[in-house]
Amino acid sequence: METSMVFAIAIIFFALIVIVKGIKIVPQSDLYLIERLGKFNKVLHGGFHIIIPIIDNVRAVLTSREQLVDIAKQSVITKDNVNISIDGIVFCKVDDAMQATYNVVDFKNAIANLAMTTLRAEIGGMDLDDTLSNRETLNAKLQSELGSAATNWGIKVTRVEISDISVPQEIERAMNMQMEAEREKRAIETKARADKEAVIRKAEAFKQEEVLKAEAIERMADARRYEQEQLAAGQQEAMRLINISMMENEKAAEFLLAKDRIAAFRALAESNSTDKMILPYEVAQMIGSTSVLGDAFFKGVSNGATNNA
Repeated sequence: METSMVFAIAIIFFALIVIVKGIKIVPQSDLYLIERLGKFNKVLHGGFHIIIPIIDNVRAVLTSREQLVDIAKQSVITKDNVNISIDGIVFCKVDDAMQATYNVVDFKNAIANLAMTTLRAEIGGMDLDDTLSNRETLNAKLQSELGSAATNWGIKVTRVEISDISVPQEIERAMNMQMEAEREKRAIETKARADKEAVIRKAEAFKQEEVLKAEAIERMADARRYEQEQLAAGQQEAMRLINISMMENEKAAEFLLAKDRIAAFRALAESNSTDKMILPYEVAQMIGSTSVLGDAFFKGVSNGATNNA
């Protein structure tokens, strides 16, 4: 009876062990690669799974998350024979668990070594300036080369980043001097362009000023010419009207002369000068007639004396 009980307990214990071994709860981010009798059977993804104990075995546990593969710092010679130190990081993830397990021993180590080899080859065909300035292009080339090789290992290369590029101190000093010279050159060129632009703008302003002056002079000349034309036209019209009036009325001429004499007398009367004498028109006319008679008399006497002689 005791033997039977021990045997039953052993069977129960064995069954429990089998059940425990047959149940697999896989985390969401993991991949379980299952072999059956030493041969690949399937890949278990996240969740609850049952396998056959002893017959089925977990060959490898991989993660489906993105992983980082560090590229160790190494010395690389550029196309123009400059020795630089460079390192980087490769971002990758397992795309096929079976290939990542059976096609390569250690995919991380393989990717790191392939990245170093590819990096040497790429930088060996580039000048130092291109290496420093075209880092994005270098990253794209490395990702393309690594992606093609890693596909056979079931690995997907998502991104490659060159983290640091170090150059020798003497090269760095020479580069700093070159950059300073380039800055000074650009500053001189910028100042020269600014001076040239200032001269051009000044000349344009002077030209515009002269054009505006010429236009103003021309407009003033046109205005004066128009004024003179209008004055001449007014005087011509006034003379025409005077002629008409004189033809129609004989006293019109005497009226105009009297008007001018009145204006002259008024101006003379308003003058502050003391050396002046104002005479009536009739007296002035009589003096004028007397002067004419006197001139005629003396002229006649002179002619008679000449004849007697």
